Amino acid sequence: MTQHLPNLPLPGASPLNASELSWLLPYLMVWAAITIPSIVLGWLLVFPKAGHKWWAAFIPGYNIYVLVVGVARLSNLWFVLVLIPGVQIIAAILVNVEVARRFGRSEAFGLGLALLGFVFYPILGLSRAEYEIPQEPLW
Repeated sequence: MTQHLPNLPLPGASPLNASELSWLLPYLMVWAAITIPSIVLGWLLVFPKAGHKWWAAFIPGYNIYVLVVGVARLSNLWFVLVLIPGVQIIAAILVNVEVARRFGRSEAFGLGLALLGFVFYPILGLSRAEYEIPQEPLW
């Protein structure tokens, strides 16, 4: 009696073929069409509250720099940390917590900015929260 072994992919090959992932592209396009404009809208409203130009939200890379160095008031090192894969997850959470603190919000709100920014940044931008500059940065 012979056993039938499953067809395993060759080393270095993907275990999934393109037909099995055909549902993913439309889903990602809908997700991006919802999240990216709402985060940019939130930044359009948050940046002027922090004393920065609204158009900075539209320039890729520079918008992250303004968020980290301008709004969160962290050092340039934090901008570099946000760009390093792996480290960026922790750095982005801490940057968003600092942004929340600058607007008088809690750490939980900062976690919301990090995880659900497409919901929380417009909330922050449309709220009556005012930008505060503490004497020394949190980090």
